[in-house]
Amino acid sequence: MSEAVLHAAEVSIPAGRARLKADLVMPQGAAGIVAFAHGSGSGRFSPRNRAVAHLLNTGGLATLLLDLLTAEEQRIDELTAHLRFDIPLLAERMERTVDWLGGNEGTRGMPIGLFGASTGAAAALVAAAHRPAAVGAVVSRGGRPDLASDSLPDVKAPVLLIVGGFDSAVIDLNRDAARRMRCEHRIEIVPGAGHLFEEPGKLELVTDLARDWFLEHLAHGEG
Repeated sequence: MSEAVLHAAEVSIPAGRARLKADLVMPQGAAGIVAFAHGSGSGRFSPRNRAVAHLLNTGGLATLLLDLLTAEEQRIDELTAHLRFDIPLLAERMERTVDWLGGNEGTRGMPIGLFGASTGAAAALVAAAHRPAAVGAVVSRGGRPDLASDSLPDVKAPVLLIVGGFDSAVIDLNRDAARRMRCEHRIEIVPGAGHLFEEPGKLELVTDLARDWFLEHLAHGEG
């Protein structure tokens, strides 16, 4: 762990009847905090999200990696693959997370960014639309922003959509979603990358793009 990290802890976030487990990492002097919305069948222990979070920490951003589903819900989802596509449920939990960040003593007043992967990107965008005063920026990695549907025109925060160059179907879905957005937005297509950005150096490139986007829009209060 980087020497710049001031505090790291597991926290519990109330979300209706559920409590969501999350890992909070706070570097000293962080410019803002980024909450991660995991993708299909994933969670806070996703190696890709943890790698991105670590690099964001070293870049001066706090991170919150959370499980949007409880342990029992995750077991159900492993059998049915249903809850990972329940965007209203996932979005509501992201909204509760944004509210928690705004009220928690250690994070109150920090600019908030949302980082979504796969179906988590849709949850992040819906949450941003429902919390326009609180969410300062959104980044989607290989996301399904199209699943945010009618909420897309209501997103106020600047949105960066990152897609792998080999992920042609998802590129089309991102372009369709972008056409419905009224906020500042940009699509970044990473050449030579697939859906999961597993190729050498590609995830690091994603992280550089995300870090720069968050620092621009959170640190300077834009968007």
